[in-house]
Amino acid sequence: MTRVFTVITFFLFFGLRAAFAQQDAGVWIQIEAQPSLREARERAQAYANALPDVNGFRLNSGWYAIVIGPYIRDDAEQVLRVYRAERQIPSDSFIAFSNALAQQFWPVGANILERGVINAPVQPEQQPEQPAIGLSLQDADETRSEALQGERLLTAQERKDLQTALQAAGFYNSTIDGAFGQGTRRSMSDWQSFNGFEATGVLTTLQRKTLMDDYNAPLIGVGLARYSDVQAGIELDMPLGVIAFDRYEAPFAHFKPASDLDAQALLISQEGSPATLRALYQVMQSLEIVPLDGKRALRGNSFTIEGRGQGITSHTQAALKDGKIKGFTLVWPEGDEARRARVLAAMRASFTPTDAVLDASAGAEAEQRIDLVSGLQVRKPRLSRSGFYADSNGTVLTVSEASDSCNRITLDGGLEVQVAWQDADLGVSVLRPSQTLAPISVAEFQSDQPRIQSQVAVSGFSYEGALGAPTLTFGEIADLRGLNGEDGVKRLALAAQPGDAGGPVFDDSGNVVGMLLPTPSEGRTLPDSVSLAANVDRLTEVLNKAGVSGQTAQNSTQISPNELSRRASGMTVLVHCWD
Repeated sequence: MTRVFTVITFFLFFGLRAAFAQQDAGVWIQIEAQPSLREARERAQAYANALPDVNGFRLNSGWYAIVIGPYIRDDAEQVLRVYRAERQIPSDSFIAFSNALAQQFWPVGANILERGVINAPVQPEQQPEQPAIGLSLQDADETRSEALQGERLLTAQERKDLQTALQAAGFYNSTIDGAFGQGTRRSMSDWQSFNGFEATGVLTTLQRKTLMDDYNAPLIGVGLARYSDVQAGIELDMPLGVIAFDRYEAPFAHFKPASDLDAQALLISQEGSPATLRALYQVMQSLEIVPLDGKRALRGNSFTIEGRGQGITSHTQAALKDGKIKGFTLVWPEGDEARRARVLAAMRASFTPTDAVLDASAGAEAEQRIDLVSGLQVRKPRLSRSGFYADSNGTVLTVSEASDSCNRITLDGGLEVQVAWQDADLGVSVLRPSQTLAPISVAEFQSDQPRIQSQVAVSGFSYEGALGAPTLTFGEIADLRGLNGEDGVKRLALAAQPGDAGGPVFDDSGNVVGMLLPTPSEGRTLPDSVSLAANVDRLTEVLNKAGVSGQTAQNSTQISPNELSRRASGMTVLVHCWD
């Protein structure tokens, strides 16, 4: 027992000694940390322009810390209080110790860890007479009675704004009603204590300004200012510190990024009707700047579209009034939601349409491309393949590669479909639409085995939708088995394109005798004229497992090329796989 007591005493003694040694060596005020050395150096330079004793060290976590010091502990705590009260440093700055710091990166070439403590710029008996930013620590600009008198002069909206700012800062969680009751007073007192002020429960004039400045800092930081576009006939507040006007391409006024934030915006202005508004609603959802995930609503003469994904968040709104469609789009990088929400709220609240409307010919000389809409990139699927209707409810047969690892699967009209069954060995998927469809034509499966060298045609989107309609590719059956003699697959003498995979294979009677499969590519290259197709027996088996009954062919009479083309066009669909 004595030995155990001795060991404990030893550790307590040397632990306390180490703690005091840490105090003697000086402590630091950590004001910020950045994940990259470049960002940390830029921030350290910015702080060094306004404050003394700024240093930068790599942390053991791999991040880069910006600190002030080193000071003795009492001085450090005083500096922390004063600088936070003056708003010279972030409110979440804290005392840090040298054992958390690794190699120094700022100032370049310095080694402050080898140096002792220095005199603090603010001594305990001193208070800055005129702080560079914000308020003094005691903030004796008004007595409580004077603060109450000033408070009575506030408008109802100004009182609500203070509650909103307290709520945003995390000190108020009740109704925004402008009534300064017990809950509001308590939140004011908590805010004062947190910021180093006397907790009176009544904000002075300067404290109210400090609170509102903090609340509006996101808007100030992005340069929110009033913008008037005479040509588009729109006035609103915009973050002009991070975006700048670029060009007109009707019906949009384009605003490009003007900072590292990579934000974008559009003003929408055109003459139109309810049909024009509906068309715009559809077009906006096809653009890359409007990610697939998010709420969409078209009600009456207005719509809103939210999009989240691929590293961005976007909001689009537009309304039709007096034959004119006016609106805007804001595109913001993900991970900055608090600031985006404030900017968006300001834009929505300030949006004011005027009489003018953007000329429909604006930007007519700009580059024209099939994948651009008024200068905006149309969203492209990761992969597009063909498919065809297997029953009268709109069930689709296609190849598995058109549905594998897709965030969303759609048909060419934008209708979403889900995988009902998949045969991984054959490489075939059955897709079920989200609503019942009425296809123009449905596959009629030929149960009899076709003859070798009989003529066939594949209907497919050879160029993955670029032509807007399926094409027919003609060939013949070369073998009733696969390349390795396997059943369930036939070999065709037919030069197909990747986009044709999943398309129906027709005989000369217009009956489906198979489905084109992707050309194998692992470790070998086949001649261009060699294609493979799943036969009807295997396709029928897959459909049955998905609970679908295909139609058996009744006609064996040869049909005309025009009739075959009509039947193929009504049956073949373009299947999109989206990330």
